Amino acid sequence: MIKDGVIVDTSVLIDFLKGIAKAATEVTKLLQANRVVTAGIIIAELMQGIGRVDEEDRIAELLSGVHVLEVSTPLWIEAGRLSSSLRRKGVTLPLTDTAIAVLALENNLTLYTFDKHFAQVPNLKIYKV
Repeated sequence: MIKDGVIVDTSVLIDFLKGIAKAATEVTKLLQANRVVTAGIIIAELMQGIGRVDEEDRIAELLSGVHVLEVSTPLWIEAGRLSSSLRRKGVTLPLTDTAIAVLALENNLTLYTFDKHFAQVPNLKIYKV
């Protein structure tokens, strides 16, 4: 896997695509350093939010140059276990976000996100700006 890789979450990618300064600056730096990692689940979230057809080309161009991970069956099992463990502590994360967290944990990657609930995941490295 990519050294010092950063999974860029959907919330950040949306702001990046909108040109919002904070995300645009940081994601551009990560892209230039070849550190951006994504996953099928993040791609699907981006695609479902497309408002205009011309945005598809921008997303396709962005994703063509990044590392893509997929959630395998063993990782789905780990996501289920993590979700169950968090629920026992009173923390409920969407299963999609739990799967993204497991991808980061299992691949020793950092997660760049604006979603505060990821802070509840033990040992997850969050990208600090």
